[in-house]
Amino acid sequence: MKQAAGALLSSIKLDRESRKSVSVQLYLALRDIILSGGLRAGDRLPATRVLARETGVSRTTVIDAVDRLVSEGMLESRVGAGTYVTAALEAQRPAPGPALPQAGAQPNLSYAIGLAEKSYARRAWLPHEARAFVTALPALDAFPMAHWARLSARHLRGPRGDVMGYGEPKGFAPLRRAIAAHLSALKGIQCHPDQVFITAGAQQAFALIGRLLLNPGDRVWIENPGASGARNALLSEGADLVPVPVDDDGLMVSEGLARAPHFRLAFVTPSHQQPLGHVMSLARRFELLKAAEESRAMIIEDDYDGEFYFGNAPHPALYGTDSSGRVLYVGTFSKTLFPALRLGYVVVPQRMVEAFDSAFRHWVSGPPTATQAIVADFMDEGHFATHIRLMRRLYKARYEALIEAGKALPPSIRLQQTASGFHTPAYLDAGRDPALIVEQARAKGITLAPLDRYCLAPIDQRGLVFGFGSATPEDIARAMATLRDLPALR
Repeated sequence: MKQAAGALLSSIKLDRESRKSVSVQLYLALRDIILSGGLRAGDRLPATRVLARETGVSRTTVIDAVDRLVSEGMLESRVGAGTYVTAALEAQRPAPGPALPQAGAQPNLSYAIGLAEKSYARRAWLPHEARAFVTALPALDAFPMAHWARLSARHLRGPRGDVMGYGEPKGFAPLRRAIAAHLSALKGIQCHPDQVFITAGAQQAFALIGRLLLNPGDRVWIENPGASGARNALLSEGADLVPVPVDDDGLMVSEGLARAPHFRLAFVTPSHQQPLGHVMSLARRFELLKAAEESRAMIIEDDYDGEFYFGNAPHPALYGTDSSGRVLYVGTFSKTLFPALRLGYVVVPQRMVEAFDSAFRHWVSGPPTATQAIVADFMDEGHFATHIRLMRRLYKARYEALIEAGKALPPSIRLQQTASGFHTPAYLDAGRDPALIVEQARAKGITLAPLDRYCLAPIDQRGLVFGFGSATPEDIARAMATLRDLPALR
């Protein structure tokens, strides 16, 4: 092509396998060339026939892409003369930015985030693939997708205002009613739907509670080892986290009082301690509630997998024992349904409803209304209860497969028993290196989490955390046979 026919645009490459249409790809390629200065003001584009021939697309496709750029003001068509880059673009083109900072240079962060970054728990290990022995990932292969698809289609075909509008600030009312009914039936939690606030996952709930209750530097008890997500959320809100040890009865309140008697908030996982799996005893629950009352502190109860118990009855909620309005109960659908929903909730004491209402009205943004509506129908039509029952049996079978296969492990590692959820810890003999075991397991395609990953402060016990929710019994048996032969365990 001669220069007189327009600028040479041979750099344009189109991917026929891409999900983007060829017309969109061509539009984006031309736009990038113009914005990057590859075409200057006044430069002429090739004729549409020429550009179609050189890119291997139809002339209609080229015209569509060019017309979009004309409508955006980047190109202008001159009758009988061709298509040119508009002169107005040159004055609006951003000036070249300053040279990139040297490696290692960091932007100026807020004081709170600057401090929090030093203590953040690593979360790059969050699972995306079902395999042995990832933690926190439910059995996605057993999810009733057909029911979900039917409900999704129903709502997406509904009135556009319901699907596409802003929705109710505190959450879709039918979903809040369904959650209140579910908690009453499962946990004996008596709450009004007005006390239920829908959040974009448990993480947003933790951060919101911290934002409403904490001043920078306020002391917060947190289990050690404990939930890393809550730790990061509260750190980001300026909390001064106080690591409190955990024993078989749960968070050691006496240690918390010794380390920070004037605490503002406590974070606990009483129904299934994360990650050790202990259930907080009734005596320890009363001890914690008494300490909170005397310090005028609040308690976050994280019940992240309380639906999946292996016995005849679920473990009671701390919220149900509280008579002073000190407990905020946080739940999530990431384990009961699937993590990508990003759907959680917080049940607040009656005396805090007004404060939460104000926050949700003025600045909190929740999940899409359509998602909430689908979950509400999923619960109201009985699919949720059926799914929970099936998952209890499935997780119990996978847990039993884990314990059975674990009998072949060397005596240097001891799997612990649990009564709920889909993870359990294993303790190591002194001298064993959890990091080395994790690395050798990773090389064999097995995922393990070291116990110290959950620790804000060092603990004496060395161990690993085994997830069994997303792995089949066959996967578990094969992985255990591989672990048995790891040099770091022999």
